[in-house]
Amino acid sequence: MAAAEAPGGRSHFWGDDPAEEDDYYAAQGIHGSSSFYTSRRGVTLFTRSWLPQITPTSSPPGRPRALICMIHGYGNDISWTFQATPIFLAQHGFACFALDLPGHGRSQGLRAFVSDVDAVACDCLAYFRSVRQSPGLQGLPCFLFGESMGGALCLLIHLLEQEGEQGWDGAVLVAPMCKISDSIRPRWPVPEILTFVAKFAPTLPVVPTADLLEKSVKVEEKRVVAASNPLRYAGRPRLGTVAELMRVTDRLNSRLSEVTIPFIVLHGSADVVTDPSVSRALHDTARSKDKTIKIYDGMLHSLLFGEPDENIAMVRNDILAWLNERTGGAADRRNC
Repeated sequence: MAAAEAPGGRSHFWGDDPAEEDDYYAAQGIHGSSSFYTSRRGVTLFTRSWLPQITPTSSPPGRPRALICMIHGYGNDISWTFQATPIFLAQHGFACFALDLPGHGRSQGLRAFVSDVDAVACDCLAYFRSVRQSPGLQGLPCFLFGESMGGALCLLIHLLEQEGEQGWDGAVLVAPMCKISDSIRPRWPVPEILTFVAKFAPTLPVVPTADLLEKSVKVEEKRVVAASNPLRYAGRPRLGTVAELMRVTDRLNSRLSEVTIPFIVLHGSADVVTDPSVSRALHDTARSKDKTIKIYDGMLHSLLFGEPDENIAMVRNDILAWLNERTGGAADRRNC
């Protein structure tokens, strides 16, 4: 597929042509590349990087300001609507890396089947550790970034490492799925029935849900763009995936007080996919000494793509300001 035209007349690269990819990223003032990574459990994962163009006046000279390790949400991938954010951050000096989760995008696995979220978190952590040891990136401040289910995975990664060395300088959590919103969560006794049946037929795509795209993306033209993504999973959620997400988010919701990582959590007040009240609970309950919350009045779930451009700019600038405050003059303070 060639580059496509998005709302506002902006040309985006959404294809597979390496030459066109290079031209597009160069036009954005950054370097972009893609590759594959094989996890320890043998899953092949598609990865992308978006790197700033380093100049002698960069701070520190010849190096990015920080490393951002990014995770997308359920049913999405890193090449279409997601990549506008890492492009923006790379334009401001941050080195961004992300991977298509198993069963998503170009990564290996049955489409949108997530049977073990803890294993996926370990896949992400192993990949990010490999990135952090890359030449030119060692010693940089390191941040996690996650949207929706990706936000939940960021918190799981943090909790996995709590008993070991704390290697993260912070986390950006965008509408994190710390709990599935009651407005789309199946009513009792459906969750109990689904969990039972999922033991025998976990891959069946039969879970009745509302149209998440309709509930996530406010701008109609952008909804059309998101729906046009050939890698987007548009089918019904699979039994095993829903059972696993309910299990993990219920567990996360019960462990919010164990969170100690510095973080900013951003959520739309009108989000009916993930619950903004749980983000408020995360902010109020977490033991993190450095924690920030932004609740945007009237905004939906897709804060960084689905809103009007002026709303997206507001959210982006809040993220950038938070990162700026934590990276100024501190890029080499320790080996992460």
